[in-house]
Amino acid sequence: MKDGVDGVQLLDVYDLLPFDNPDGGPWKQGFEITYKGDEWSEQPLELFLIPHSHNDPGWIKTFDAYYHDQTRHILDNMVVKLSEDSRRKLIWAEISYFSKWWNDIDDQKRAAVKRYLQAGQLELVTGGWVMPDEANSHYFAMLDQLMEGHQWLQKHLGVKPRSGWAIDPFGHSPSMAYLLKGAGLHNMLIQRVHYSIKKHFAQQQTLEFLWRQSWDSSSRSDITCHMMPFYSYDVPHTCGPNPAVCCQFDFQRLPGRRTFCPWKIPPKPITDQNVQERALLLLDQYRQKSRLFRSSVLLVPLGDDFRYVESSEWDVQFNNYQKLFDYFNQHPELHIKARFGTLSDYFQALHQRLSTTRTTLPKLRGDFFSYADRDDHYWTGYFTSRPFYKRLDRKLEATLRYHRSVDGRLAENFPAREYFQWLTTGRRNLALFQHHDAVAGTEREHVVVDYGTRLFQSILNLHQVLQSSAHWLLLLDKSQYHHDQSKPFLQMDEVISAQDALPQKTTLSLSLEPRSLIIFNPTEQLRTSVISVVVDSPDARVVDAETGRQMAAQISAVWAEPNQPSTDTFQVRTSSLIRLLITAVCFNFLFSHSKSSGSTPRARYTVHRRGNPPDIHTEHFQVSSLQGSEADAPLSLSNKHVQIWSSPETGLLEVRIFKSGLVRKIQVQFLWYGTRTGSRDKSGAYLFLPADEGAQLYTSSEPPLVRVSRGPIFSDITSHFPHFTHTVRLFHLDGHAGKSLEISNLVDIRSQVNRELVMKIVSDVASGNRFYSDLNGFQISNVDV
Repeated sequence: MKDGVDGVQLLDVYDLLPFDNPDGGPWKQGFEITYKGDEWSEQPLELFLIPHSHNDPGWIKTFDAYYHDQTRHILDNMVVKLSEDSRRKLIWAEISYFSKWWNDIDDQKRAAVKRYLQAGQLELVTGGWVMPDEANSHYFAMLDQLMEGHQWLQKHLGVKPRSGWAIDPFGHSPSMAYLLKGAGLHNMLIQRVHYSIKKHFAQQQTLEFLWRQSWDSSSRSDITCHMMPFYSYDVPHTCGPNPAVCCQFDFQRLPGRRTFCPWKIPPKPITDQNVQERALLLLDQYRQKSRLFRSSVLLVPLGDDFRYVESSEWDVQFNNYQKLFDYFNQHPELHIKARFGTLSDYFQALHQRLSTTRTTLPKLRGDFFSYADRDDHYWTGYFTSRPFYKRLDRKLEATLRYHRSVDGRLAENFPAREYFQWLTTGRRNLALFQHHDAVAGTEREHVVVDYGTRLFQSILNLHQVLQSSAHWLLLLDKSQYHHDQSKPFLQMDEVISAQDALPQKTTLSLSLEPRSLIIFNPTEQLRTSVISVVVDSPDARVVDAETGRQMAAQISAVWAEPNQPSTDTFQVRTSSLIRLLITAVCFNFLFSHSKSSGSTPRARYTVHRRGNPPDIHTEHFQVSSLQGSEADAPLSLSNKHVQIWSSPETGLLEVRIFKSGLVRKIQVQFLWYGTRTGSRDKSGAYLFLPADEGAQLYTSSEPPLVRVSRGPIFSDITSHFPHFTHTVRLFHLDGHAGKSLEISNLVDIRSQVNRELVMKIVSDVASGNRFYSDLNGFQISNVDV
């Protein structure tokens, strides 16, 4: 890994690596580390042992259950145990837990916490509400949870985090590094990186580097990053390369305690009789680990998930390590200075040592996806685990963004001040769900229900706030404002009945009196959008409330079943150029039993199923079927920009032709992935481990029902398969919307076990082995396959 003028690109590193996994000896995924013994004679090894406790805000237990069973005891113990010796230290990351505990403690404990912070015994690292997932989270939510934590810290403790700590997210994104740098942090630590990358970086002594954004030609976005070299963040994998040795120095695993060493060599209490032997054994691991870095300042974490719950663990860990440190410091010939430290203690010493020795760190660009912890165990299953709740996450995020657009327009005398607590709760529920076992979808079933209930309740509450805010803004005379939740002035066009329910469109009941629809544009930019409303009559006109001009619109069927249109609900779609933050469009609905002059055009349908033509009856729409040679001809849709052709048998896309004459062969396929057999390791919430035969083309015992819809606003082709419904939609609009295809899938594979359904797009685009992937909705990353 040579640092050129523009730094190192991770893609170039990937090209160098065989991604094999030879047995490295005691360090299974690494190599043998050697040293002479005199490397530290001029610059002694400076060791910082960093006690920590990783507290997942939900995983096996819910957030509240973890807090009551474990987390509050850890923090209560901290108040007592840090006071017993000023040399003891602790770092803490999850502000969601810390703030909850803060609300439960008295002023005496709060004063003690502030003393520990001022004295440097306690450091709050990163300062986020959670330690977020960095693959599924959108940058808005990543930033939201960071702001929520930082604002809480500033308000209650007056502190500003200096260093980032991310030991458990399943891969790492440069978007997070950028946000941390923007939040005022200058250093960060990461852990879950592909073991081949770790090995390569260790060989090159580049485990510490300046992480730079791919678009930045300057050093403005640089942040110092420390990559932990070994398998995990627990004690056996942090003191050095040999876990069997390091485990002997996790004193929580002493005989008779709750945990043990899998290598069957237990720890020993440190005594005057064995301190020399134990200290030299541990020093050997420290020295080996030190050889992987460019400086002689060494970081060693001391902790694991939910550590220090019991008061006795504080005693056995701190007391035994203090005896070892005393021995080190009393023997200068060992050339080691050891002490407990915080993350910022370490980085401060590191930068001082680098400056003194005039050592520079390499610059690096890129992301650390996908993560594998061993063999071919790629943690990519969580990219798609629990997709329903990933969508619910985005729904709450979007709702909060709407409110940020509205908040600045509300006057100080807006009467519903109690709504602001709902906004705070909504932000915190969104922030909580960014936890790397929440939005990732790797939590237990009852835990995701708890998360989903929080998201769902916040969406309901924020809808009330949005209804009231819009009502207030629309009134010219604010004194007329009155809110009655039982009879709201405005209704939402979409409602959710439960945390595990799909959203449903509200059906507007029509009369001869016009109904008004308030269109909300949170972008504050000119925007052409297709607006969809469900009504109870097929005869309707859409009128611009400001000009009285009839707007182009389309009446489409609402399909209760693939071959059965609803008789009492209909879909109205209209295209509107939205200029303002909030604008009104008046829907003037006129009823007639026959199509009257000026009424809205209705979609026309063609249906087809090979070998078993469907029989569809409806009095409101024209429905035809393919006859004779038509049944074998490709299905075609077009607008002024593009024409597409699809298979008449499946309805799946095959060719796209641009009006410029450019032809692209594009084929949509659906595939099944099974999982491995004869092995305990299978695809699941975390991993993607497909069966040896690879992906198998999706087949169905019956041909799909294919339905083609044509109208002035949009046209689409919908294919109904047993396990999914696939729709390709083309809009008859100018701009990007008209040049794009909208593809949507409604999937239900609940009847399947250990099978995953994927959509594959095969094209003639000559991209080689490179494609481009989104990172957090913030930037695009190059990916080689």
